[in-house]
Amino acid sequence: MNAPGREAQSRTPEEPIERYEVVVVGAGQAGLAIGRELAAGGRRFVILEAAPEVGAAWRARWDSLVLFTPRRYSGLPGLPFPGDPDGYPSRDEVVAYLERYAATFELPVRLETAVRSLRRADDGRFLVEVDGGSIEADSVVVATGPFQAPFVPSVADGLAAEVFQLHSVGYRRPADVPAGRVLVVGGGNTGFQLAKELSATHDVELAVGTKQTPLPQRFLGRDLFWWLTKTGILAKTVDTRLGRRARDRDTLIGSSPRELRRRHGVPVRPRVVSAEGRTVGLADGSELEVDAVIWATGYRPDHSWIRLPVFGDDGRLRHVRGVTEAPGLFFLGLSWQHTRGSALVGFVGDDVAYVAEKVAAHVDGGTDVPSDPDTVHGAPETVGSREGA
Repeated sequence: MNAPGREAQSRTPEEPIERYEVVVVGAGQAGLAIGRELAAGGRRFVILEAAPEVGAAWRARWDSLVLFTPRRYSGLPGLPFPGDPDGYPSRDEVVAYLERYAATFELPVRLETAVRSLRRADDGRFLVEVDGGSIEADSVVVATGPFQAPFVPSVADGLAAEVFQLHSVGYRRPADVPAGRVLVVGGGNTGFQLAKELSATHDVELAVGTKQTPLPQRFLGRDLFWWLTKTGILAKTVDTRLGRRARDRDTLIGSSPRELRRRHGVPVRPRVVSAEGRTVGLADGSELEVDAVIWATGYRPDHSWIRLPVFGDDGRLRHVRGVTEAPGLFFLGLSWQHTRGSALVGFVGDDVAYVAEKVAAHVDGGTDVPSDPDTVHGAPETVGSREGA
């Protein structure tokens, strides 16, 4: 197999279509992890990545990002995360780890190869259209993750041109934000973390639409994720009572409105409901004059390139634990695909093993259609930024 490289590869129409048993779309943690499983099973496969490097979603995060999962809980199957197991890895450490993972297992990653469409070929196999050619496959695993299309509410259109604004995906460091009053919009982990960082250099306020449950990073001398794993809470599935309650909510880890006010001097305001010029209107009727707005308002899935009947009337993906009603088409790395850990680096392994087994069954002539259609579900429309993902 080939090591990761820029083999992106335009091909003339006269050249034959490439054929694989499995095509994996996305070279983030989920795509790389199932790549290892496929390699171990002797499958003929390729991992397609639109970006010029693996781990593109991590490279797009802000400079000071630190995971809220310790290193002992941040490794993928087969390769422990290096360093102090009780310490918290930085963004750059995660990127370096993913590069090492791809190289260690000699995964066939094809970079700068964006998938333009996915549909059925005339012979019933999958046809994956990429720039410059097509690829046929018996099975396809979509591992593009939950962070696809940054979501900015339409109210942003009312802000004056002189108001600096950007989605959190474009934020890198405080120095890039002009001086003045900054409003961070979004009550998830990203919103709180950016508000904290910016408070050291700017006049910052945070607008929160939905209150989240705050949890301490450490409790009784142990990291939160030690407690979550030991108590089995992290293994609760999306179909349990706890899973159904938690799947549409973000959990604040190591942050809270009280801590933000007391330690960082950042007021917490209600939801943004309007914007005109430099004035932002809030749900309690108050207004703020702002110089900059950072929209930490999450992401929405973008599966518009998938031309297959796997979406409900509401546009949400229909699946059971990543298995769709289109035989041979699977997903990995979705938020709450099966458990809270489905979109977290160190906890995607269970989903990877499950999907790899289903892929093998399909390629070898078995079936993978969900056995209980009544439990088919889709991820929430808007996914908040979860730094451990």
